[in-house]
Amino acid sequence: MNLPNRITVARILLIPVFLVIMLIDFPWGELTLLGVTLPMTHFIGALIFIIASTTDWIDGHFARKYNLVTDLGKFLDPLADKLLVSSALIVLVGLDMAPAWITIVIISREFAVTGLRLVLAGGGEVVAANMLGKIKTWAQIVAISALLLHNMIFELISLPLDLIALWVALFFTVWSGWDYFAKNKQAFVSSK
Repeated sequence: MNLPNRITVARILLIPVFLVIMLIDFPWGELTLLGVTLPMTHFIGALIFIIASTTDWIDGHFARKYNLVTDLGKFLDPLADKLLVSSALIVLVGLDMAPAWITIVIISREFAVTGLRLVLAGGGEVVAANMLGKIKTWAQIVAISALLLHNMIFELISLPLDLIALWVALFFTVWSGWDYFAKNKQAFVSSK
């Protein structure tokens, strides 16, 4: 397994750590920063989420720079993104910090695109993430990070960036999902 794929696997392994920090009621108290008070577990969970999300850029950079792009990486990288984003959104819904319906739309799109990828893989085609899919992923990461940090930075100016970012993420999620299916409709037309 090459370095980019190892980084991707490390991102997947950070997901249970994130979940434990966010879901177990550790008596770590609260943190007040930039005028916002949040549970220390949310702050640490946000840092873990941000670190895991950053590895998405790192593994892609190494894969492209050193010509280490593999079919395994093309499969694992978007899977790691979907697992990380889905688990974070489900946690946020459980904490009443994100609307359930937006989470359902986002996760449904992820399942649908993963299903499409499996259909295409059955025909011998591995589909790497396109630019719209990458924008979608980063929009989701920004929204989740802002939610986990209780809109810390923008609370000072009373701008609900966390909710605005979540709506932007929803927009790009739906658009990129439509784009994947529109560009790969032949998989359904030619299926038996």
